[in-house]
Amino acid sequence: TSSRSSSEAAAEAELAASELDLDEVQARLAEANAQVWETSIAAEQATEAFHGARWRLQTARQSAREAELAHRAASADAAEQRERYGDALVRSYQYAPELTALSAIVNSGGIESVIERSSTMQLAQSALGARYEDLHAADLVAQDAASAAAAARLRAAAAAEETRDARDRARAAANSAQATAAAIAVQRDELIGRMAVLQGVSLELANQQQAEAEATPPPTAVPSHGSGSSQHPQPPIQGSSEPPATSPTANPAPAPATPSPNPAPPSPTPPPAPPTTQSSPTTTTPPVSAGASRAVAFARQQIGDKYRYGAAGPDAWDCSGLTMMAWSAAGKSLPHYSAAQYTLSRPISAAQLKPGDLIFWSSNGKASGIFHVGLYSGSGRMIHAPRTGQPVAEVSVNYWITPTFYARP
Repeated sequence: TSSRSSSEAAAEAELAASELDLDEVQARLAEANAQVWETSIAAEQATEAFHGARWRLQTARQSAREAELAHRAASADAAEQRERYGDALVRSYQYAPELTALSAIVNSGGIESVIERSSTMQLAQSALGARYEDLHAADLVAQDAASAAAAARLRAAAAAEETRDARDRARAAANSAQATAAAIAVQRDELIGRMAVLQGVSLELANQQQAEAEATPPPTAVPSHGSGSSQHPQPPIQGSSEPPATSPTANPAPAPATPSPNPAPPSPTPPPAPPTTQSSPTTTTPPVSAGASRAVAFARQQIGDKYRYGAAGPDAWDCSGLTMMAWSAAGKSLPHYSAAQYTLSRPISAAQLKPGDLIFWSSNGKASGIFHVGLYSGSGRMIHAPRTGQPVAEVSVNYWITPTFYARP
């Protein structure tokens, strides 16, 4: 029954598509593309949120380990001070019968002996007091260390719970994006077939045209982040022949047959963002370091690999997984988390970009909202892992909304 129902639904969809004119077909294809991009962007944001939670968990666990080691060291020092104080206390009691004034006079050979023994008693008492002060200080340090270790363990436990929740949300978002893409694929194929007939072109050419149209995320796929926000225009990236985007709703022509990022528009003036009004591009480009060249070479070798949420190779990638491993090949350690890749790098402007630098998109105009990253490859282009269904590719930086941040690892 379910098989017959599916067949009937497919036949009805095919019949409905056959009655559409070209404008209606193109409108439905655009709507389907927008749905795919919306779910893909949501999935990437959820995935990067998971990476962030996992990164914070690793940091919290490291802090807990360090706090535990400090607690153990402080406890050991307190125990040692306690032992020393006990020894000093025993010696003080042992000396006491011989150091009383009466015993000193009776057993002394003269006033010099009395003075000498009295001085010895004072020194012993002074040493005992110093030992007690050392013990008291060591106990306080040990108590503080115990409290710090307990707090660190609680933070690590909270981070672990946050990570589990973020992982579940990322999985749900990824499953939703993949289900949407799969559900739309059948409708898309039927619509492209109808479009080929209406245009009088081959199915192969119609598919190619549609792939080019889908390379750029539509403005409707961009998440909204409050009213009144706008994206200030920036100059083109050095070496790019394409104009910059002038607003979040700009939708310039895509580069032919190349995949695109899944960014969202940033809010204005995000600290510590690079200036939104850039000065004229510098005329002298600094030399590219050997490490940056290796990072670009590694990323370029992955072109054509598929996109997969949370992947970091060897044959599938997400955006921050690709840039992490590219710079790992250059000997630089970066976390699998785009926002942390920015905060751990040196912010630069668009005019300062050189191969190997990182390019970021934020959903809220702040570093905390970064959810997509690409690797600048030179001549106004970048290498990145866009989204499910769009493989790793080298594309123009300026073919869609202007990036939010730029940084150099």
